[in-house]
Amino acid sequence: MQPIRKSKKLDNVCYDIRGPVLARAKQMEEDGQKIIKLNIGNLAAFGFDAPEEIQQDMIRNLPNSAGYSDSKGIFAARKAIMHYTQEKKIKGVTLEDIYVGNGVSELIVMAMNALLDAGDEVLVPAPDYPLWTAAVSLSGGTPVHYLCDEANEWLPDLDDMRAKITPNTRAIVIINPNNPTGALYPDSTLKAIVELARQHGLIVCADEVYDKVLYDGATHTSIASLSEDVLTLTFNGLSKNYRSCGYRAGWMVVSGDKRPAKDYIEGLDMLASMRLCANVPGQWAIQTALGGYQSIDDLVAEGGRMRRQRDLAHQLINAIPGVSCVKPKATLYMFPRLDPAVYPIADDQEFISELLQEEKVLLVQGSGFNWPHPDHFRLVFLPHEDDLREAINRVARFLETYRRRHGTA
Repeated sequence: MQPIRKSKKLDNVCYDIRGPVLARAKQMEEDGQKIIKLNIGNLAAFGFDAPEEIQQDMIRNLPNSAGYSDSKGIFAARKAIMHYTQEKKIKGVTLEDIYVGNGVSELIVMAMNALLDAGDEVLVPAPDYPLWTAAVSLSGGTPVHYLCDEANEWLPDLDDMRAKITPNTRAIVIINPNNPTGALYPDSTLKAIVELARQHGLIVCADEVYDKVLYDGATHTSIASLSEDVLTLTFNGLSKNYRSCGYRAGWMVVSGDKRPAKDYIEGLDMLASMRLCANVPGQWAIQTALGGYQSIDDLVAEGGRMRRQRDLAHQLINAIPGVSCVKPKATLYMFPRLDPAVYPIADDQEFISELLQEEKVLLVQGSGFNWPHPDHFRLVFLPHEDDLREAINRVARFLETYRRRHGTA
């Protein structure tokens, strides 16, 4: 029998957050080994529970959840999202401009499927959340990575972004707050990106799923609030701000001048209808979440659990010889740099695999986020402080062994 091969559309697609190294970790667990997993921002696994009022609203509404909803989502959820866009100062959003999906992930793929033809290009940050690159490729487009500048707190390199715009460019993706770096973009950067999009007739796709996971009194600006003419797709959801990853409740908001995008919006409507609707129980959580007590504020405030863990992880990582890390202003992650003179890494996936094998700690290599050099990794700082300290101590021990092996200690 001829081998059954995967589609060629997957040749340039990777998702190393759940990739080959995770498969190795699962095998080790099946063999009885205990792994400390710092590879994914799955909050429930670390004892971050969804707010109880959200849980209770889902339970109460289960009798009303057996049928399909409107393809764009239930009225109560979309109404709450519309009010949230008003709080974020995004103008001109109606109920029909809001699409509820099975998490932001589904909506990202849907937005790219509706937009791209073969040869179309989308500017995507490097490093990025890899679903963006994958979604562009799967939709027949070409992801073009613009660099974010570590020396400038991981902000987008606007000159690099500008230089990579071609006649084939259709959209600019920004991830703000940024996964994996924890960067938060100032208004000046956002306004410059809006102006680039305006000059070249591009769509702005804004992934803002961490817009409440902010530290040190920082505030977040939705890029869609900075223009009324540039077509902007804003993505958000309950997974991170409300510790509800498994509910798969996300949304996409279309704003700006929608008149030239009539055909594209028809495509979005068609794809929304084809998948019938998002899961209905998760949709019932949205109104309560957005309108209820914002417990995330307690977690990120001084003395809050997320804030303490960020500070501890940053301190411990930067204490390791040859390792440096920009302190994240937001999100659940940091993206440390390994000095190539100290750690001459040729294959960062192999490097992370060796760390897993020797110290039973699971991380994700920087190349898994489309970073072009084998000198970074992403660390999730969600474990309790004692577990976090143990994990980073193991990383430090492995790095010391690595230096000795390569004569750089």
